[in-house]
Amino acid sequence: MSKELERLQKRIANSGYTSRRKAETLIVEGKVKVNGTVTDELGTKVKPSDVIEVEGIKLEQEDKLYILFYKPSQVITSVSDDKGRTVVTDYFKELDTRIYPVGRLDYDTSGLLLLTNDGEFTNLMTHPRYKIQKKYVAKLKGYLMREEVKALEKGIMLEDGLTQPAIVKVKNQDKEKNTTLVEITIAEGRNRQVRRMFEHFGHTISKLQRIEFGPLNLKGLNAGEGRVMTPHEVKTIRHMAENG
Repeated sequence: MSKELERLQKRIANSGYTSRRKAETLIVEGKVKVNGTVTDELGTKVKPSDVIEVEGIKLEQEDKLYILFYKPSQVITSVSDDKGRTVVTDYFKELDTRIYPVGRLDYDTSGLLLLTNDGEFTNLMTHPRYKIQKKYVAKLKGYLMREEVKALEKGIMLEDGLTQPAIVKVKNQDKEKNTTLVEITIAEGRNRQVRRMFEHFGHTISKLQRIEFGPLNLKGLNAGEGRVMTPHEVKTIRHMAENG
């Protein structure tokens, strides 16, 4: 029997309802019931037969779904928006399963975004300690100087702390337009991090696209298109996260 026991927050995450960290918050706030009784202890373990309710909704175990999506610019990385703007899940209204974005891409940023109903997978992909590398292409105003590249590769101090070393490759510099096209790879996911890293040196970004997420890329997709990840892709990126 002991092998069947599972932590409550993990059970909630595995149901696809939300991430494990959000599940822990809901538990502490008293919004989770086990077999009809409010349970606010994070160490609680449950059996497969236990009935779990979160915010009044009974959890159902769903088949896991993993989607690779080419997010267009001017789309919100969320499941809803109070201003009525387009959100990423609007592209998947035909699905019977609720899915959630893995991490985020800014409103003005396009590129590779994962969506899933697997909360544990979301945690693996987004928690800083797992260090999944993400590659971006940025078009900057101004010339990116060699000393600025070196500083980014060592780590720079932003208002929320020192950045981890980045991989930076200048692809093109246009003297007439005074722009720089650069690839940057980071393993963090702070809010607007790439934009803030270049703004640190006075360079604003006119265009930003995420082109890789770990071993995944946008090959074969146009903006606004998505596809189901293969079992091999899911296994590979899980292994990458779990083994650093």
